[in-house]
Order: sequence, then C-alpha cells, then structure tokens
Amino acid sequence: MRQIYLDYNATTPIAPSVRDALLPFLSEHFGNPSSSHALGRACHEAIEDARAETAAALDADSDEIFFTSGGTESNNLALKGVLFRESIDNGAHLIISGIEHPAILQPAEFLRRQGYELTVVGCDSRGTVSPEAIQDALRPTTRLVSIMHVNNEIGSVQPIREIADLCHAQDVLVHTDAAQSVGKLPVTVSELDVDLLSIAGHKLYAPKGVGALYVRRGIPLEPALHGAGHEGGVRPGTENVPYIVGLGRAMTLATEDLNSRQERLAQLRDRLEEQLRDTLGDRMSINGLGAERLPNTSSVNFPNVTGLDLLKRIPELCASTGSACHSGVTTLSATLKGIGLDPETAQGTVRLSLGWNSTADEIDRAASLLLGAWEMLQ
Repeated sequence: MRQIYLDYNATTPIAPSVRDALLPFLSEHFGNPSSSHALGRACHEAIEDARAETAAALDADSDEIFFTSGGTESNNLALKGVLFRESIDNGAHLIISGIEHPAILQPAEFLRRQGYELTVVGCDSRGTVSPEAIQDALRPTTRLVSIMHVNNEIGSVQPIREIADLCHAQDVLVHTDAAQSVGKLPVTVSELDVDLLSIAGHKLYAPKGVGALYVRRGIPLEPALHGAGHEGGVRPGTENVPYIVGLGRAMTLATEDLNSRQERLAQLRDRLEEQLRDTLGDRMSINGLGAERLPNTSSVNFPNVTGLDLLKRIPELCASTGSACHSGVTTLSATLKGIGLDPETAQGTVRLSLGWNSTADEIDRAASLLLGAWEMLQ
C-alpha cells in the first residue's frame, strides 16, 4: 500500500541535494570546527558557508544568524534571551498570541511564573491577530512581542510587518516564529522588519534536530546555556556540522522557484477543497477561509465524525487531526479554541498539508478516501 503523505506541516523528507550536501560531514569531514588543523578548518568553513546561505535566504547578514537544535530552541532562546536581560522588578512585559505553537506558549508561561508580565492576545474567527490588538496590549514596560508568521494548524498568515511597525514606534522588539513559512512564502527580515526570527530545519526539507535564530545586529541576548564561545557565545556547544550544512542547503532551496511552487501548491489545495465541497457542501467548513493562508494548508471540519476516527479508516493517508506535536490528543487545541470552534466541530478537524512531492493523483485519491471513510461513518 503506497502512502499518501499530506502532513508536510508536521515534517518534511530530506531533499536529495540536502542529503548529498551533508553526507560527507558524517564520514570523511568529521573534524571539530573549533580545531585549528585542516579537518577542523574545513568544518568551520562549512558552517560559515551555511550561515551565509541562511543569511542570504533571509536577506540578513551572516553575523545575525545563530544555529540551534531546532525551532523550539530558537523560540526559547528568543524569548528568554530577551527577557532574562530585563529586571522583573521593573515589570518587564511580554506579549504573545493565544494561537502560538507550544514552543512559544510554554516558554512564555515559564517566564510568567518567574515573575515577568505576560499578555496573551486573541485572534479573529479566521485565525488572524490584528495589529490593533497588539497596540491595545502594549505598555511602557513591554520589551518583546512574539507573534508567529503563519499558524501551523490552519495556515493563517499574520500581519507581521504592521505589528512590527507599531511596536518599533514604541521601541519594542518583535520576534516571529517562521517555522511554517520559510520555503512556502517569501520570508525576508527586511520585508517583515522583525528583530528576531526562528527557523526549524525539518519543516523545510532539512534534517530534524537543526534550526536557526536570526537576531538583528546589536540586540543582546542572554544565553540559555553556558559553556564555550560557540555561535558568538549565544549558543555554546560543539556545532552539529552535518545538519547545519544541510540547513544551509535547504535555505537556498527554499528560495528557488518559490513563486511557481506557491502557485502549484495553491492549485492542488484548492483542487482538494473543491472535491470535498462537491460532496459535503455546507456541511463541511474550512478553517481560516477568507484570510491569507499558506498555499499548502487546508484545515477541514468534517461533520458528524471525529478526525481521529476518520483517519483510522484510511491507513494509507498520512494527515493530522491537529498539529503533529499533539497527535492522538483529543482535547481542543489552542488554535481551534482561539477561532471560536465549538468542541463538536473541532473534533472533526483534519489538517491536510501538501508539499513539494504532492501530485494531483494523490490529491484526487486522498479526497476519494476521505469522502468514502466519512460516508462509512454516517
């Protein structure tokens, strides 16, 4: 049975050219990049090449890129790195949205327990956080606003540039979690005008276990770890050379033929949604519809079933009932709560996320399987 993989928002396969780039650093190029001999220098140069590739893809400078173990570490480093340099006694204040990934929600809650002030703003029914909500939440003591670029569950794109403009007018730093947008949308720090930006390698055809954090030059961060001076002292620990090399290559791939990939994925997504709607009509609904959405993401509410029961009937289809971090958990996600879904509707939600390898035949087959399973459950 050939699997139909429609869970690219959860993780992606490693691109062949990424695999080819990193493999030599798992064998013959094994030196410690901090060593001064030839093997060490070769690995150090490879890291710096990857840093330059990552910076170029983001329209940043190389010295503004810091490699991490993934999106979660990048997000933790951004939030804690900024807030830990501020005094709790002065009421240092953080703003996030209620539809963030747990890699933002949980560090923010941790900071609140340490005594920092936290405001969680809501979104509208399409999953969009308004700049006005951020404006209303700002205080004289606000130090950082962290809003995801794209929601991982329903694909809604946030107005990051507008949020950044109003925050910078009050000297407030802005961080965005771009794990879901890099490689799917144009993402440059010059256009978004953010101060910090997180990347997760495995969301963009690089290996799991590598990521990066962009930090605008001149912004000091308190390290989350303490040790030697790797990554400018911000992220100590011997660098994961093979995976960093892979991430650099993946970042270059992310910008190649981006417009044509966006168009193709949007056409396939629309094809899928149209086929489902032809049978289910108004009985189904699509989360985030009417907002700017990722071209690859469809979050569909199937009526009178649970998403878990639906997918159990279709073993050849790989999809998700929520974000992959919560697979198998039937409690209402923060995003689905945030957009105002009632529990019964939310239980029927299935996220279908397409990728570079998705084909029209797979989309047609997936739609047929989903509709067949739905009818069997009625």
